[in-house]
Amino acid sequence: MLTRRQALGSLLAAPAALQAQARAAKPNIVFVLIDDMRWDCLSILGHPIVKTPNIDRLAKEGVLFSNAFVTTPLCSPARGSFLTGRYVRSHGVKDNTDNNELSHKLITWPRLLQDSGYETAYVGKWHMGNEDMPRPGFDRWVSFRGQGVFNDPPLNIDGERVQKKGYITDLLSDYAVEFIEKPHTKPFAVYLAHKAVHGPFTPAERHAQAYANAKIERAASAQDTLEGKPMLQRPYNQPPPKKAPGQRVGGPTDDVIKDQMRCLLSIDEGLGRILQALEKTKALDNTLVLFTSDNGYFWGEHRLGDKRAAYEESIRIPMVARFPKLIKPGRRAGEMVLNIDIAPTMLEMAGAKPHPQVQGRSLVPLFKGNAKNWRRSFLCEYFYEKQFPRIAAWEAVRTERWKYIHYFDLSNADELYDLKADPMEMKNVIGESGAQKELEGLKKELERYRQEIRA
Repeated sequence: MLTRRQALGSLLAAPAALQAQARAAKPNIVFVLIDDMRWDCLSILGHPIVKTPNIDRLAKEGVLFSNAFVTTPLCSPARGSFLTGRYVRSHGVKDNTDNNELSHKLITWPRLLQDSGYETAYVGKWHMGNEDMPRPGFDRWVSFRGQGVFNDPPLNIDGERVQKKGYITDLLSDYAVEFIEKPHTKPFAVYLAHKAVHGPFTPAERHAQAYANAKIERAASAQDTLEGKPMLQRPYNQPPPKKAPGQRVGGPTDDVIKDQMRCLLSIDEGLGRILQALEKTKALDNTLVLFTSDNGYFWGEHRLGDKRAAYEESIRIPMVARFPKLIKPGRRAGEMVLNIDIAPTMLEMAGAKPHPQVQGRSLVPLFKGNAKNWRRSFLCEYFYEKQFPRIAAWEAVRTERWKYIHYFDLSNADELYDLKADPMEMKNVIGESGAQKELEGLKKELERYRQEIRA
């Protein structure tokens, strides 16, 4: 029989024990979002120059998604989709202009996790509008206005603007580590959104000479004649792009490409420190760590730089995840996964109620290796920006083999690619008789998406 003191001690200890059990039952979440990183810019994928040992570690100890995409290849719209699990035409953040008011109203997965008992932190680039004040759903807020700056950035820390000294990537990683290492009585979720590798592509001083002697090899599509691409052949109200080494015309220079890869070095180092912090706090194996990018980036393919267009280099992104309780190490998943899948994934992992407006699908079945009844197609879209007249507004349907691109405001400019026969999208087969059955099927699929996905 328990003594009175023992019974009292058991009663007092019970809440703490229950809290510990609850924390162990629900996983922590660390979501790392990079800006403008190509899907293939990883050493684990055999890139001949770039070194990404800590991202590679996630893939070796978890899963690498080899066919991951954004539904809109542009900063603000993609970020809205990552946070809400909704297509851009649904959540309404259609461009990089003033979305301040709208972004305060979005129902985001961190907000829903906070409601379900998580301690949440946002660290980094918000960039849905230029305002930097805290958004709903976060117990900790570290951000900056608009694109921010690489060196000595002004930051907004929990609503107070502070001038900081240092390199932005290192500072953001510091704040993420600090939040992870602090005592937690609840499961936690960290949303870390780096400024890098976005322009002006300024690497940390310690990496300024990395890859100095490396030779940049251009893809064959950098020599695209643009035959069959009327959208890219039209005149537009910008100076013609300058010729760069190894290209016919257009796209970033070799030095810009190297600077992007140099910026990635500090990101990878920061990820390594985050993994160390999780190990130090004995939280690593109960934490889902997911790494990805807000869109891809052209390195001269089809004479293009930046993103926005519907081609693979723009819409395709890297994505790796580690959570040993569900994911067998070293898995490669070839299913088509999207940025709108992040929100339902995080909600399911946290045991939170799914939001009725979510349009993506949880990746949890793929974590477990169960791809039954997975998607066979998806919608991509881009809405015209006056300040970027080079790329017309478009919507596209991509399947495992085919891609159909429809331009809203251009006549006789649509494109169709057989990605199996032509992975570099050099030959538009929309007029070929043998492709008409596929074309009609993709047009019907596009119409289905139009009907199903609304604001």
